[in-house]
Amino acid sequence: MIFLKKIFKFFLGVIFLIVFIVAIFSFRKTPDNISYGVSFSKYRADELGLPYRETFISILDDLKVRDFRLSAHWPMIEPEKDVFNFIDLDFQIEEAKKRKAEVILAIGRRLPSWPECHIPGWARDLSWEDQKKEILSYLEKTVERYKGYENIKYWQVENEPYLSIFAKEHCGELDKEFLKEEIALVKKLDPERKVLVTDSGNLGLWYGAWKSGDVFGTSVYIYLWNPEIGQVKTIYRPFVYKAKTNISEFFFGKKDSLLIELALEPWLIEPITTASIETQINRMDIAKFDEIINFSKKTGFSEQYLWGVEWWYWMKNKGHSEYFDKAKEIFE
Repeated sequence: MIFLKKIFKFFLGVIFLIVFIVAIFSFRKTPDNISYGVSFSKYRADELGLPYRETFISILDDLKVRDFRLSAHWPMIEPEKDVFNFIDLDFQIEEAKKRKAEVILAIGRRLPSWPECHIPGWARDLSWEDQKKEILSYLEKTVERYKGYENIKYWQVENEPYLSIFAKEHCGELDKEFLKEEIALVKKLDPERKVLVTDSGNLGLWYGAWKSGDVFGTSVYIYLWNPEIGQVKTIYRPFVYKAKTNISEFFFGKKDSLLIELALEPWLIEPITTASIETQINRMDIAKFDEIINFSKKTGFSEQYLWGVEWWYWMKNKGHSEYFDKAKEIFE
């Protein structure tokens, strides 16, 4: 019994120490002004059956978005081996350029949207060693094509690569040496631009991604869904993100950091197009939308990219324009 009490006291002491450290490191100024952008991908628009050009132009002209994260999904860029198709990405970057909108361009095998790792059909059965060669070739072609665009702000290399526990069945374990090789290639091809590396805000420890890139980006997911217990709300408070940022700066050096993915669409375990509208609204109603925006304002990030713009547009077409209208207010 005495031994158990000692063990209990030890773990209680560890918990108090962690809380104390987080509290000490959570002091960080909340920015007076926040710059908002969105993530957009043709891949996501296609999933929803949206005309991606019309959707993208509406985001530019109706919402007045001037900061984007765009994704160069490998299957879209190289649908057949050594056959590259830049038409769709050219359109997005050119239209953004016309309106003086800046672009973070995400490149790599692991990019936003399920199943996380996006591999063209012709490359799926290749060995990992052969696949790596093909990934580097696709990266080189993509960087060479777009590095001349002044509105490219950063290259994002891979998406949350250190979150290997998520989508492990599709991505496998992280090959840290290959990630270094990818980043080195991008910096060699375009030495003037910074490389952004991201990690999960909910599950990531940040140190790997923080050390890997010139700029760090994280995500904020507040409402999630578990098939066993239903909707789950994060226990994190905004000060946790401030503390993680301060701890990362203290141990690994200061650098620009941003909120690259603020989730503002429902978490579903089936395609949006087959889920009922009632289910979608229940999991992300306009009150939750507002709550998430207000939460994110307190995380300490002055640059924030909203996730779900394709869904807002899709919902507008379904007679629920409240999300699109709320976004208009944000971007005004």
